[in-house]
Amino acid sequence: MNETVAQTHDDHAGEGFRTGFVAIVGRPNVGKSTLLNRLIGQKISIVSSKAQTTRHRVTGILTNAGAQFVFVDTPGFQTHHRNALNRSMNRTVSQVLSDVDLVFFVIEAGRIGEDDRKVLEVIPAGAKVVLVINKVDQLKDKARLLPFIDQVRTLRDFVEIVPLSAEKGSNCDALIAAATPLLPEAGPMYDEDEITDRSERFLASEFLREKLFRLLGDELPYGIAVEIEKFEVEGNLRRIHAAVIVDRAGHKGIVIGKGGEKLKRISSEARVELEKLFDGKVFLEVWVKVKSGWADDERALKSLGYE
Repeated sequence: MNETVAQTHDDHAGEGFRTGFVAIVGRPNVGKSTLLNRLIGQKISIVSSKAQTTRHRVTGILTNAGAQFVFVDTPGFQTHHRNALNRSMNRTVSQVLSDVDLVFFVIEAGRIGEDDRKVLEVIPAGAKVVLVINKVDQLKDKARLLPFIDQVRTLRDFVEIVPLSAEKGSNCDALIAAATPLLPEAGPMYDEDEITDRSERFLASEFLREKLFRLLGDELPYGIAVEIEKFEVEGNLRRIHAAVIVDRAGHKGIVIGKGGEKLKRISSEARVELEKLFDGKVFLEVWVKVKSGWADDERALKSLGYE
């Protein structure tokens, strides 16, 4: 343990400080990653309107005067596409839920469907669950909110119900205030300025993957991933060599685009965001490789960092 962390632990010892792991779960596209980024105050979890944007367990850390939240943003639980990739993602969700102190179950305001109910069924019976009703800003008829809350509160014995907008940031402070007393009393596990336990190499692959999801739009091939082949730090410069993995040779041209323009834009936008994240210069070189059937190949998944 380094001295800074040790000092932080000593400062909070015996003061009723609370620390705990909090899983953020829900069906795809309910705003889990947006909520994580909002709560910790910085983007570490990638966001897009596409399902399966979050594929890995991403940890974000929030430390305030009274508590340290170690948030785990999980993949959206998959009820379709039963290949090895989705089995891996569902395993991640199940593992997280069995090992946390609190669960934020996220749904959309005004909408509760079969996919939401399936996620709720996966949460262990003894878990403490806060129902987070997201996207209240998008509910056109605000009078529907209270009847909707009455409807969903019958689904489970939730310890708290908090409506909010992760995108706008409204009522997120109320969520933290409601959740703090639900965490166990313990000193912090991380230094107070840490926001994630994920490596820079992992974050680089995720930010590049987000740009693929955002900029390819409806053209996005289903079987697409990012592999960081080299990550070197030279002072304040990071040299990153990354491969975009596609499932079929025909998908290569979609990612590269006419005259290479699509891949250039993807790389450029990812580099700009990475320079903000790392607070330093980034040299990013990206190319496209074909690995047929990687999403249903357990060995290929392990090589790409899937559990």
